[in-house]
Amino acid sequence: MVQQKLVIKVQMTGDKCRTKALKLAAGAEGVTSVAIEGDDKSLVVVIGDEVDSVCLTRSLRKKVGYATIVSVAQLEESDEKKDEEDNPTPTICYSGYGQYPQFPSYYRVVSDPWPSNCFFM
Repeated sequence: MVQQKLVIKVQMTGDKCRTKALKLAAGAEGVTSVAIEGDDKSLVVVIGDEVDSVCLTRSLRKKVGYATIVSVAQLEESDEKKDEEDNPTPTICYSGYGQYPQFPSYYRVVSDPWPSNCFFM
């Protein structure tokens, strides 16, 4: 998957507004990381998969203050990381019971392409 990097300029007056903006951006669908940058700490940098930049900007305008999209860019993954995701190494687990024959159990690392921010199941 290709990740996007969004830079949104938000008018924030204090630390309370910055905290609110970070929480709002982190709760958006597909976001993997959020940071505040810039000399005056008015840029919210969001990295994630298929993040809806317009929806995020609207919610920041509604809850925090005036917000504008500065840039939207796609981040390229390195070739090593792509190979690693395509061929995950299986983990071998052995049973600890001595009287039963030990057969290896293979587990494969599976990553969810659309992670949810919901922690309740």
